[in-house]
Amino acid sequence: MQDRRHDLPGCFDSREIPVPVEVVNQSGRPVSLCRYRRMAGALLRIAGLGHMHLGLLFTDARGITEINRQWFGRQGPTNVISFPMEDPGILGDVVICMDRAAKEAEQGLTTLENRVMELLIHGLAHLMGEDHELGDEHARRMAEKELELRDSLIMEGLMADLCINVDHIATIRQARGGNEPDPVLAAGIVELAGADGVVVHLREDRRHIQDRDVRIIREVVKTRLTLEMAATDEMIGIASELKPDIVTLVPEKRQELTTEGGLDVKSLEDSVADAVKRLHDAGIPVSLFVDPEPDQIEASSRTGAECIEIHTGRYADAPGAAEQDMEFEQIVKMAGMASDLGLRVHAGHGLNYMNTARLAAVSEIVEFSIGHAVVARASLVGLERAVREMLALVKGTA
Repeated sequence: MQDRRHDLPGCFDSREIPVPVEVVNQSGRPVSLCRYRRMAGALLRIAGLGHMHLGLLFTDARGITEINRQWFGRQGPTNVISFPMEDPGILGDVVICMDRAAKEAEQGLTTLENRVMELLIHGLAHLMGEDHELGDEHARRMAEKELELRDSLIMEGLMADLCINVDHIATIRQARGGNEPDPVLAAGIVELAGADGVVVHLREDRRHIQDRDVRIIREVVKTRLTLEMAATDEMIGIASELKPDIVTLVPEKRQELTTEGGLDVKSLEDSVADAVKRLHDAGIPVSLFVDPEPDQIEASSRTGAECIEIHTGRYADAPGAAEQDMEFEQIVKMAGMASDLGLRVHAGHGLNYMNTARLAAVSEIVEFSIGHAVVARASLVGLERAVREMLALVKGTA
């Protein structure tokens, strides 16, 4: 087949770039290029085509109508078109119409991202030689191939993890000074509901989570336990004994209602690096809770920590849409910067059922830590349902 790459608007010659997937957006809609590049790259690896190059073009109804007219002599928009290539090392192009994808997502009661994933898989299956238009047997075989790719993609773990902070369960208990509700039982319900982990913050003043809670939760959690704590000798000693799956170092102020900002790693780099080393000596990975600022992320990378958790408070508390957009873009930029520095990127603080899905589409963010919104929702609908609803937002299945 004739190489049509240079005739398609916006597609690049993959032989000129060092990555296997080149993504171009001409749809007029906001598209997470990093997320779809990562998704397409994972599909290539799953299909055993990781050495091949792929072009992915997002266009609108007008754009795909013109491609249909020019190359196939047919009228109107379609949802996806595949262009295989004969050049060695180039698999081809997949063109997706975002207007059609959005309409089909709404009709199919799924998310736009899920529908785009389905169309990408369909287009890739065509590039692999499958063609449902050749008869029932071919259609069956292609459907099986698409299902195999989809299931494998989900197993690749492209969706971010959700870890639930049960501190506010303990806050309710401490308000009456009794034994209920028990954050240990809450941790079990959180896991049964499908969360990827449990988070507790053992504060120096023990205002909510108690030492007893952490010790028992460490014993019963089957997924993973994140211990949030200040970088003090006392807390490092407790963590070294309990050995949580990961420690997140956070700032603490005695009078604050909740953590009010990120850790100032830039100013405290030496002491933070020392705390990281001591935790590493105990065999514990470390994440640093930081504001989405370049100097804080650069300093974090120098401490030896494996992860950062981006403080999303300014995004969550933005007074208007314009301010929220600005904070969102800053988080996206800083998540990319941290990822480039080799840091695993987590996010949390102030996230709820209205603002989480947007951040869940940022491919560099691989884990969310959410507590207050889930516990607040649980007071109305129950903890298991509240966790499942948040999981649907983070995993993109809502």
